[in-house]
Amino acid sequence: MTSVPHPDRDLISINCAVITVSDTRTPETDRSGQLIKQLLQQAGHRVGVGAYAIIKDEPTQIETQLRQLSEIPDLDAIVFSGGTGIAPRDTTYDVLSKLLEKTLPGFGEIFRYLSYQEIGSRAIASRATAGIYRQKLIFSLPGSFDAVKLALEKLILPELVHLVRLLRSQQ
Repeated sequence: MTSVPHPDRDLISINCAVITVSDTRTPETDRSGQLIKQLLQQAGHRVGVGAYAIIKDEPTQIETQLRQLSEIPDLDAIVFSGGTGIAPRDTTYDVLSKLLEKTLPGFGEIFRYLSYQEIGSRAIASRATAGIYRQKLIFSLPGSFDAVKLALEKLILPELVHLVRLLRSQQ
């Protein structure tokens, strides 16, 4: 099912940041972060200069990155990739879940459902989440290339403009 229940009449370009959380990836090996940037840009959205970073899977770095990005006035959405599993070094979910002011539980639920269709019961280990922090839309995805592709194509890109419009209407 790929239909959009409420097509956006006027497409707008959303200002996004992409943050890869990894202890091992570099700009050359960060296929998932590069894919996020590519898919956002192909859809007409912007990932500005300085709006892409790779940070260590350290709680203080994740929190600092989120707080700094949230201070950029024209930034609308931040997509994190990595650190959503259950391994001891996976801390992205733990940090973000404490900071999100509103959550979008349906994002994680539907992501795991779609993942289940592709990878089976291993989808239960994903702690992908989404929500709002300081009027910014936050997505937190697994680090795998296939998971990023699934989340962007099936959930984020179809709803990004609509969700940002809802946030802007509250200002």
